[in-house]
Amino acid sequence: MSEIRVPTGEIIVFCDGACSGNPGPGGWGAVIATPDGRVRELGGGEPRTTNNQMELRAATAAIESLGSAPEPAVIYTDSVYVIRGINQWIWGWVKRGWKTAGGGDVLNKEHWQALAAATSRRRKFGALEWKYVRGHRGVPGNERVDEIAVAFSKGRAVQLFNGSLLKYDVPILDLPPDEPLPEPRDIKAEKKAAHSYLSLLGDAPMRHATWAECERRVKGRPGAKFKKAMSPEDEIQILRSWGLDPNRLKT
Repeated sequence: MSEIRVPTGEIIVFCDGACSGNPGPGGWGAVIATPDGRVRELGGGEPRTTNNQMELRAATAAIESLGSAPEPAVIYTDSVYVIRGINQWIWGWVKRGWKTAGGGDVLNKEHWQALAAATSRRRKFGALEWKYVRGHRGVPGNERVDEIAVAFSKGRAVQLFNGSLLKYDVPILDLPPDEPLPEPRDIKAEKKAAHSYLSLLGDAPMRHATWAECERRVKGRPGAKFKKAMSPEDEIQILRSWGLDPNRLKT
């Protein structure tokens, strides 16, 4: 056999991020297999970052590497954060000026903006489909990008492959079965709205309906305190932890 082609005619992408500490030294990796039987590995590292930032960086770099290739691309990642964010959360963030439902700044905003821009450019040439792959379950593509990401996070040298699929020793086309996307803890937190936000200046506590209102009161004020409350009972506990009588709370 002189060549191997991706049987579906799609571009197959695996990507992953890793971090030694969170935050700490991080790394990311990606593998791209194209329908013409070529494979390219990508990877890099940063001295201080987070796991989610590296997951986003891996996906962005992989999509950017596709250029103007006309074939549809399927992106496999074990990051529910990335898939939920790019398919669901991002529309609300953009509509609110990159603010969360609670009025705070979107975490990792610059990384999300980079991924959104890469995704938008890519869709002018070919479709993108995101698929979840459960990590550390023996899927060859996922295992390889994890290996690349971890190596970069630990500062180890990595030889990245770029060549024919025939010479690639990872069975990248052994794809995982489709499975539903689980909901991790950070997504549940995003969905659950706060009951209120409390601020304290001097000995004067105040309740706010949104984080933006709370932030305006405490920002730049030495000694100010603030905290999110998830229920009326939570408000009472917070105020007591500040040494205050809950009956003094103002709205």
